[in-house]
Amino acid sequence: MQHLGLPLGNMLVLLLFSLASVALGDQCTSHVLSSGTHAGAHGIGCVKSECCQFGLQLGDLCPGSDVCCFSSDTCSGGSQTGGGGCPHIISRSEWGARAPKQHIGNMAGPAQYVFIHHGSSPPCTTKSSCIGKVKSYQDYHLDGHGWSDIGYNFVVGEDGNAYMARGWTEIGAHTYGYNSVGIAICVIGDFNNRLPNDAALNTIKQLISCGLAGGYISSSYTLKGHRDVGSTDCPGTALYNLIHSWPHYKSGTQRYG
Repeated sequence: MQHLGLPLGNMLVLLLFSLASVALGDQCTSHVLSSGTHAGAHGIGCVKSECCQFGLQLGDLCPGSDVCCFSSDTCSGGSQTGGGGCPHIISRSEWGARAPKQHIGNMAGPAQYVFIHHGSSPPCTTKSSCIGKVKSYQDYHLDGHGWSDIGYNFVVGEDGNAYMARGWTEIGAHTYGYNSVGIAICVIGDFNNRLPNDAALNTIKQLISCGLAGGYISSSYTLKGHRDVGSTDCPGTALYNLIHSWPHYKSGTQRYG
């Protein structure tokens, strides 16, 4: 049995999703990002799962592994294309990420902390070289540490791109004691004796703004360097000193929120 060209099973899923959208209120608005078989005709947006905050698998309504959803405003191209105040984010598929061994789960709510890390590695200034670095980080975390995936939520290169790691909502493996309540942004390079270039610094700030706009980061978040809560020189002395002047920075190990 079909209705408006949709199989009954998909109609039931759409009904359930519509009820969920009502429950989410104004956070769910319809944005058609790309058309699948029926998506455009029925006002459903097709976005990658790593972009959309409120996603639901709807089978053949979208092509490939996309997720169909009534997305929040920040899903209307921002997280993937650099629109909506977000930096350009390179998806996992674009940088060639390995599949995670398992998914640890999502944070219970918006991130209460944003941690700045550095990779303590040689830098990169081109997309191709930065992709190589991100892959090496993932390999080290998977094969060296035995973790389920690359530990960070995002990686930033001096090419000005942000690279999707675990993304906005998934619990990471980056800052002991804070993984379930904070996200980590790692800048490729070693920043003990120099600062990242302006392209990278601007991308970090844009990521934070993007997370705030999308509801992924709490409006009362606390910014910290990794060394504030661990025995490490991360994110490097020069970068660490700089973030002291950024909004929401608080030093020390005291927990807030």
